[in-house]
Amino acid sequence: MISRVFKLRMWAPVGVLTSLTYCLHQRRVALAEPGGADDQNPVDRSLLELKMVQVVFRHGARSPLKPLPQEDQQVEWKPQLIEVPPQTQLDYTVTNLAGGPKPHSPFDSQYRETTLKGGMFAGQLTKVGMEQMFALGERLRKNYVEDIPFLSPTFNPLEVFIRSTNIYRNLESTRCLLAGLFQRQKEGPIVIHTDEASSEVLYPNYQYCWNLQKRTRGRRQAASLQPGISEDLKKVKEGMGIASSDEVDFLVLLDNMAAEQVHNLPSCPTLKRFAWMIEQRAVDTASYILQWEDRESLQMAVGPFLHILESNLLKVVDPATPPSKTRKLYLYAAHDVTLMPLLMTLGIFDHKWPPFAVDLTMELYQHRESKEWFVQLYYRGKEQVPKGCPDRLCPLDKFLNTMSVYTLSPEKYHMLCSEAQVMGLGNGE
Repeated sequence: MISRVFKLRMWAPVGVLTSLTYCLHQRRVALAEPGGADDQNPVDRSLLELKMVQVVFRHGARSPLKPLPQEDQQVEWKPQLIEVPPQTQLDYTVTNLAGGPKPHSPFDSQYRETTLKGGMFAGQLTKVGMEQMFALGERLRKNYVEDIPFLSPTFNPLEVFIRSTNIYRNLESTRCLLAGLFQRQKEGPIVIHTDEASSEVLYPNYQYCWNLQKRTRGRRQAASLQPGISEDLKKVKEGMGIASSDEVDFLVLLDNMAAEQVHNLPSCPTLKRFAWMIEQRAVDTASYILQWEDRESLQMAVGPFLHILESNLLKVVDPATPPSKTRKLYLYAAHDVTLMPLLMTLGIFDHKWPPFAVDLTMELYQHRESKEWFVQLYYRGKEQVPKGCPDRLCPLDKFLNTMSVYTLSPEKYHMLCSEAQVMGLGNGE
């Protein structure tokens, strides 16, 4: 989703301090300061009970969103690349957030307008991508079904909530993940919830958030003119024989390069030679567009999504929440442009572009004796220490304090997004 989401008219961010919801809840549940790195009493992990898991993941490998301008630099994307592996086949239904009919997907309509060399459409999930997602599902199965008997070995709709952006490659990626996680076995219907593109919060939504759109307008083009980025872009384009007037930036180059490499397609030698630089400059470009040092930009980009993740945590912790209102596992099918600002807000961004089928996993534990709550965070299957946390096992109150800097309720998100319109701000460049 690199190119589409960093277009001029599509996304937004905002920031807040510790939410009133959490303050009230903190008094109610009395989250205690746990023993850990702050004192001499480390937590006995054998006394921790897993209560809930949230997984945010990027879709599997796909075809590029926009081809390179010169045909001799394009690889062939043949229909054989999208054959469905039998082990990933699984029936599912897609609804809107209220349970009604699946909304129209303007992104998918746009992708079908671009036919790549070889016959495939832009942005299509491939067999490789399906296998990646199946493998991620099998890893989750090992973690939460085999190693720890947390989830039922068969899909149970009372245990799992699934939400995806309304883009076909994400819906199909979710299918493959579920096929791997539950080995195609289910006790009830699999329902994937999604939202209208105009109000989606699983990616920075420039279309809805007027303030974010206004701030970022023109920055993608301006990024290519920044010192360092400009010189490196000229070097790569000259090496590939791309005219300086062609609208090719590091986001387009990375998108094509990453797609070609993961499918072992005969990529352009220049792309291979400058692979590391292209990725780093793509990250620099994305950073320039969103201005990640600006808290409000990050808030508008992922604040509403953080609010959803926070609300899920608080519902589990609240003893007044009926069991029917929570799930053991929450799955969110998102994009690279979701994960980058999300990792930034948590203080664990590694300055590498999130690869296909990557996951950010958040586990919630309760101590059986002290009843204290903890969060454990993983990115790409590796333990992380979020900022503000003393250790990898983070006390819930500290973790929520970190999130609260960027979390936005729907009301605050709407207010912040419309703020520039009311105040008549400039374009923020």
